[in-house]
Amino acid sequence: MTNSLLFFSLSVFTGFFAIMNPIANTPIFLGLVEGKDKLAKKRIAKYATITAFIIVVAFIIIGKYIFQLFGITIPAFKITGGIIIFYVGFEMLVSKKSEIHGQSRIAQDEDIATSPLAIPILAGPGTIVTAMNSVTDASYLHIGIVVAIFGLMVYLTYLAFTLSDYIIKIFGMNLITVVAKIMGLILAIMGTGMIIEGIKLAFNLQ
Repeated sequence: MTNSLLFFSLSVFTGFFAIMNPIANTPIFLGLVEGKDKLAKKRIAKYATITAFIIVVAFIIIGKYIFQLFGITIPAFKITGGIIIFYVGFEMLVSKKSEIHGQSRIAQDEDIATSPLAIPILAGPGTIVTAMNSVTDASYLHIGIVVAIFGLMVYLTYLAFTLSDYIIKIFGMNLITVVAKIMGLILAIMGTGMIIEGIKLAFNLQ
Protein backbone atom coordinates (compact mmCIF):
# COMPACT_ATOMS: atom_id res chain seq x y z
CA MET A 1 0.00 0.00 0.00
CA THR A 2 2.77 2.41 1.00
CA ASN A 3 4.81 1.59 -2.12
CA SER A 4 1.81 2.06 -4.41
CA LEU A 5 1.04 5.44 -2.84
CA LEU A 6 4.69 6.47 -3.21
CA PHE A 7 4.71 5.41 -6.87
CA PHE A 8 1.43 7.27 -7.45
CA SER A 9 2.80 10.41 -5.75
CA LEU A 10 6.02 10.33 -7.81
CA SER A 11 4.12 9.85 -11.07
CA VAL A 12 1.77 12.74 -10.27
CA PHE A 13 4.68 15.01 -9.27
CA THR A 14 6.57 14.12 -12.45
CA GLY A 15 3.51 14.87 -14.58
CA PHE A 16 2.87 18.24 -12.97
CA PHE A 17 6.55 19.22 -13.06
CA ALA A 18 6.82 18.40 -16.77
CA ILE A 19 3.81 20.57 -17.53
CA MET A 20 4.44 23.48 -15.11
CA ASN A 21 8.27 23.45 -14.81
CA PRO A 22 8.86 26.50 -12.54
CA ILE A 23 12.38 27.02 -13.91
CA ALA A 24 11.22 27.15 -17.52
CA ASN A 25 8.31 29.45 -16.65
CA THR A 26 10.50 32.00 -14.84
CA PRO A 27 11.73 33.72 -18.04
CA ILE A 28 8.10 33.89 -19.21
CA PHE A 29 7.17 35.57 -15.93
CA LEU A 30 10.06 38.02 -16.27
CA GLY A 31 9.03 38.91 -19.80
CA LEU A 32 5.44 39.61 -18.72
CA VAL A 33 6.34 41.72 -15.66
CA GLU A 34 9.17 43.70 -17.29
CA GLY A 35 9.32 47.21 -15.82
CA LYS A 36 7.41 46.28 -12.65
CA ASP A 37 8.89 46.94 -9.23
CA LYS A 38 9.73 44.16 -6.75
CA LEU A 39 6.49 44.55 -4.78
CA ALA A 40 4.37 44.39 -7.93
CA LYS A 41 6.21 41.28 -9.12
CA LYS A 42 5.58 39.57 -5.79
CA ARG A 43 1.91 40.57 -5.89
CA ILE A 44 1.52 39.23 -9.43
CA ALA A 45 3.31 35.98 -8.52
CA LYS A 46 1.10 35.48 -5.46
CA TYR A 47 -2.15 36.27 -7.29
CA ALA A 48 -1.24 34.08 -10.29
CA THR A 49 -0.24 31.02 -8.27
CA ILE A 50 -3.25 31.23 -5.92
CA THR A 51 -5.61 31.65 -8.88
CA ALA A 52 -3.99 28.69 -10.68
CA PHE A 53 -4.30 26.56 -7.53
CA ILE A 54 -8.01 27.37 -7.13
CA ILE A 55 -8.75 26.68 -10.80
CA VAL A 56 -6.97 23.32 -10.94
CA VAL A 57 -8.31 22.12 -7.57
CA ALA A 58 -11.82 23.01 -8.76
CA PHE A 59 -11.28 20.86 -11.84
CA ILE A 60 -9.79 18.05 -9.73
CA ILE A 61 -12.92 17.97 -7.57
CA ILE A 62 -15.73 18.85 -9.99
CA GLY A 63 -14.03 19.11 -13.39
CA LYS A 64 -16.02 16.31 -14.99
CA TYR A 65 -19.28 17.99 -14.00
CA ILE A 66 -18.07 21.42 -15.19
CA PHE A 67 -17.32 19.98 -18.64
CA GLN A 68 -20.69 18.23 -18.76
CA LEU A 69 -22.63 21.27 -17.51
CA PHE A 70 -21.24 23.63 -20.18
CA GLY A 71 -20.83 20.99 -22.88
CA ILE A 72 -17.06 21.53 -23.00
CA THR A 73 -15.03 18.89 -24.79
CA ILE A 74 -11.32 18.16 -24.32
CA PRO A 75 -10.57 18.93 -28.02
CA ALA A 76 -12.30 22.33 -27.77
CA PHE A 77 -10.47 23.06 -24.53
CA LYS A 78 -7.12 22.17 -26.10
CA ILE A 79 -7.74 24.23 -29.25
CA THR A 80 -8.84 27.32 -27.31
CA GLY A 81 -5.98 27.00 -24.82
CA GLY A 82 -3.55 26.50 -27.70
CA ILE A 83 -4.71 29.68 -29.43
CA ILE A 84 -4.24 31.70 -26.23
CA ILE A 85 -0.79 30.23 -25.55
CA PHE A 86 0.27 30.86 -29.18
CA TYR A 87 -0.88 34.49 -28.91
CA VAL A 88 1.05 35.05 -25.67
CA GLY A 89 4.17 33.39 -27.10
CA PHE A 90 3.97 35.44 -30.30
CA GLU A 91 3.72 38.72 -28.35
CA MET A 92 6.75 37.74 -26.25
CA LEU A 93 8.69 36.74 -29.37
CA VAL A 94 8.16 40.10 -31.10
CA SER A 95 8.51 42.03 -27.80
CA LYS A 96 5.00 43.42 -28.14
CA LYS A 97 3.52 44.71 -24.89
CA SER A 98 -0.22 44.82 -24.36
CA GLU A 99 -1.44 48.16 -23.02
CA ILE A 100 -4.42 48.32 -20.67
CA HIS A 101 -5.90 51.79 -20.52
CA GLY A 102 -8.16 53.25 -17.87
CA GLN A 103 -7.18 50.87 -15.09
CA SER A 104 -5.16 51.19 -11.91
CA ARG A 105 -1.72 49.62 -11.58
CA ILE A 106 -3.12 46.95 -9.25
CA ALA A 107 -5.89 46.14 -11.74
CA GLN A 108 -3.26 45.77 -14.47
CA ASP A 109 -1.22 43.47 -12.22
CA GLU A 110 -4.29 41.31 -11.55
CA ASP A 111 -5.04 41.13 -15.27
CA ILE A 112 -1.50 39.89 -16.01
CA ALA A 113 -1.67 37.46 -13.09
CA THR A 114 -5.02 36.03 -14.17
CA SER A 115 -4.28 35.85 -17.88
CA PRO A 116 -1.94 34.72 -19.25
CA LEU A 117 -0.01 33.67 -16.09
CA ALA A 118 -2.66 31.77 -14.08
CA ILE A 119 -4.46 30.55 -17.16
CA PRO A 120 -3.32 29.22 -19.57
CA ILE A 121 0.40 29.18 -18.60
CA LEU A 122 0.08 27.65 -15.10
CA ALA A 123 -3.45 26.24 -15.14
CA GLY A 124 -3.63 25.48 -18.85
CA PRO A 125 -5.20 22.55 -20.70
CA GLY A 126 -2.17 20.35 -20.06
CA THR A 127 -2.19 20.97 -16.30
CA ILE A 128 -5.95 20.54 -15.97
CA VAL A 129 -6.06 17.38 -18.08
CA THR A 130 -3.08 15.96 -16.13
CA ALA A 131 -4.87 16.71 -12.85
CA MET A 132 -8.18 15.25 -14.00
CA ASN A 133 -6.52 12.11 -15.39
CA SER A 134 -4.77 11.57 -12.03
CA VAL A 135 -8.08 11.43 -10.12
CA THR A 136 -10.11 9.33 -12.54
CA ASP A 137 -11.84 6.67 -10.40
CA ALA A 138 -9.49 7.64 -7.54
CA SER A 139 -10.14 7.37 -3.80
CA TYR A 140 -10.38 10.41 -1.53
CA LEU A 141 -6.84 9.66 -0.35
CA HIS A 142 -5.50 9.79 -3.90
CA ILE A 143 -7.42 13.00 -4.60
CA GLY A 144 -5.89 14.52 -1.46
CA ILE A 145 -2.41 13.49 -2.62
CA VAL A 146 -2.96 15.10 -6.04
CA VAL A 147 -4.16 18.35 -4.43
CA ALA A 148 -1.18 18.37 -2.03
CA ILE A 149 1.35 17.73 -4.81
CA PHE A 150 -0.18 20.43 -7.00
CA GLY A 151 0.00 22.78 -4.01
CA LEU A 152 3.71 21.97 -3.71
CA MET A 153 4.22 22.72 -7.42
CA VAL A 154 2.39 26.02 -7.06
CA TYR A 155 4.59 26.96 -4.09
CA LEU A 156 7.77 26.08 -6.03
CA THR A 157 6.51 28.22 -8.90
CA TYR A 158 5.83 31.11 -6.51
CA LEU A 159 9.38 30.84 -5.15
CA ALA A 160 10.84 30.81 -8.66
CA PHE A 161 8.82 33.90 -9.62
CA THR A 162 9.64 35.87 -6.47
CA LEU A 163 13.35 35.06 -6.84
CA SER A 164 13.37 36.26 -10.45
CA ASP A 165 15.29 39.45 -9.50
CA TYR A 166 18.16 37.33 -8.18
CA ILE A 167 18.09 35.32 -11.39
CA ILE A 168 18.53 38.59 -13.31
CA LYS A 169 21.52 39.53 -11.14
CA ILE A 170 23.14 36.16 -11.72
CA PHE A 171 22.54 35.80 -15.46
CA GLY A 172 22.09 39.43 -16.57
CA MET A 173 19.14 41.11 -18.30
CA ASN A 174 20.47 40.53 -21.82
CA LEU A 175 20.55 36.79 -21.32
CA ILE A 176 17.11 36.88 -19.69
CA THR A 177 15.75 38.81 -22.70
CA VAL A 178 17.17 36.23 -25.08
CA VAL A 179 15.78 33.39 -22.96
CA ALA A 180 12.38 35.14 -22.77
CA LYS A 181 12.25 35.33 -26.58
CA ILE A 182 13.21 31.68 -26.83
CA MET A 183 10.49 30.82 -24.31
CA GLY A 184 8.07 32.93 -26.37
CA LEU A 185 8.94 30.82 -29.40
CA ILE A 186 8.56 27.62 -27.36
CA LEU A 187 5.18 28.83 -26.03
CA ALA A 188 4.00 29.58 -29.58
CA ILE A 189 5.11 26.10 -30.68
CA MET A 190 3.39 24.55 -27.64
CA GLY A 191 0.22 26.45 -28.52
CA THR A 192 0.38 25.20 -32.10
CA GLY A 193 0.91 21.66 -30.80
CA MET A 194 -2.16 21.92 -28.56
CA ILE A 195 -4.26 23.16 -31.49
CA ILE A 196 -3.08 20.27 -33.68
CA GLU A 197 -3.71 17.77 -30.88
CA GLY A 198 -7.19 19.22 -30.31
CA ILE A 199 -8.00 18.95 -34.04
CA LYS A 200 -6.74 15.35 -34.13
CA LEU A 201 -8.91 14.46 -31.13
CA ALA A 202 -11.92 16.24 -32.59
CA PHE A 203 -11.72 14.41 -35.94
CA ASN A 204 -10.24 11.12 -34.65
CA LEU A 205 -7.08 11.61 -36.72
CA GLN A 206 -3.89 9.66 -36.11
